[in-house]
Amino acid sequence: MSDPVTAALAAWLLAAVNQSAALALQGGLAGVGETVFGALLWVLDQWYWLMDWAHYLTGLEMLNPRYRYMQRAVLVGLCVGVMAPLIGTFLVHRQLALIGDALAHTAFAGVAVGLFLNAVIDLGVSPYLTAVVVAMIAALFIELISETTDAYNDVSMAIVLSTGFALGTTLISINAGGLAVGVNQFLFGSLSTVSPQSAGILLALFAVIVGTVALTRNQLLYVTFDETAAAVSGISVNWYNRVMVMLTAMVVVGAMQIMGVILVAAMLVVPVAGATQVSRSFTESIVVSVVLAELAVLLGIGVAYYGGVTAGGVIVLVAVAIYVCAVGVGKLQSVRGEAETPEMGSIETDGVEADAGARGD
Repeated sequence: MSDPVTAALAAWLLAAVNQSAALALQGGLAGVGETVFGALLWVLDQWYWLMDWAHYLTGLEMLNPRYRYMQRAVLVGLCVGVMAPLIGTFLVHRQLALIGDALAHTAFAGVAVGLFLNAVIDLGVSPYLTAVVVAMIAALFIELISETTDAYNDVSMAIVLSTGFALGTTLISINAGGLAVGVNQFLFGSLSTVSPQSAGILLALFAVIVGTVALTRNQLLYVTFDETAAAVSGISVNWYNRVMVMLTAMVVVGAMQIMGVILVAAMLVVPVAGATQVSRSFTESIVVSVVLAELAVLLGIGVAYYGGVTAGGVIVLVAVAIYVCAVGVGKLQSVRGEAETPEMGSIETDGVEADAGARGD
C-alpha cells in the first residue's frame, strides 16, 4: 500500500474516531439532560396530583386542575419563600441587602440576551436559563471589582446594575427581524407565564441552593460575621463570598418569574428584616423569615388571583405589612421584658456552630 493511500486511510480513521467520540459525548450529555429534566417533570406531576387533592379538599378555585399554571405558580412561590430568606439572612447581616437589585437588573439583561438570540438565530433556549448564566457572571464581576479595585461593595453593585440594565434595554430596543417583546412579565412578574420548563429550572435552582447552604452553612456563617477570624482560621473568604453572590443570582432569577425585576429584591430583605425583630439567634431568624416569606407569598398569590392584580406587587405589600406587625410584636416583647428586641445585624451568631464548622473546614 502506497504512502498517500496509507495517509488518507489514517486520516479517514482519525476523522471517524473523532466524529464517533463527539457523537458519543453529545449523546451522553443529551441523555443526562433528558434524565434530569425527566426527573423534574416527574416532581411536577406529583405536585399536580397534590394540588388536585388540595382543590378537592378545600374547593379553592385557583387550585382547579384546569389551571395548571396557577398550580405551578404556587410551587414557584413556595420555593421562592424558602430560597429568598435563606440567602437573604446572610446578605442582610453582611449589609449587602441591595445586591438583589443589582443582580435582578442583570438578570433582566440575561432575559434580553435569550430573547435576542432566539429572534436572531432561533436558538430555542429559555430566557430564564440565559438569565441564570448572565446573573451568575454579574455576581462574580461584583466580587471581582471589589477585590481588584478596593472599591466598596455598593460601588461595584452600582456599576453592575447600571451596566446590566443598559444592556437589557439596548437589546430589547433593537428591532431584529421585527422583534417585538412584551417585557412587562419580566419587569413585574406574572402568574400565567410560569411554564413547565421555567418551573423545572426553578426546581433545579432550589435543589442547588438549599443543598449548597446545607453543606456550607457554618463556613458561610463564620465569614458573614467575622471575615478576619475566618481567614485566620483557614477559611477561603473570597471563595465563600463568591459562592454567596452566585447563590443570590440563582434566587433572583427564580423569584423573577412571579416577582419581576423591579420587586424581586424585596423577598431577600423584607421577611428577614421582620424576622430579626422577634428572633434571638441566627438559626431562629432563618426559620422565622422562611415562615413569614411563605405567608406573604401564599396570601399574595391568592389576592392576586382573586383580585386580578399583579402578584409581585401584592406579595411585597403583604410582606411589608407582616414586617410592620413583626416590629410591633418585637416592641411589645421588649416592653413586657419577655425578650430583648434584636437590632439588624445584632442577632446571636450561633458561635459554637460557626467555630466548629471553621475547625472542620
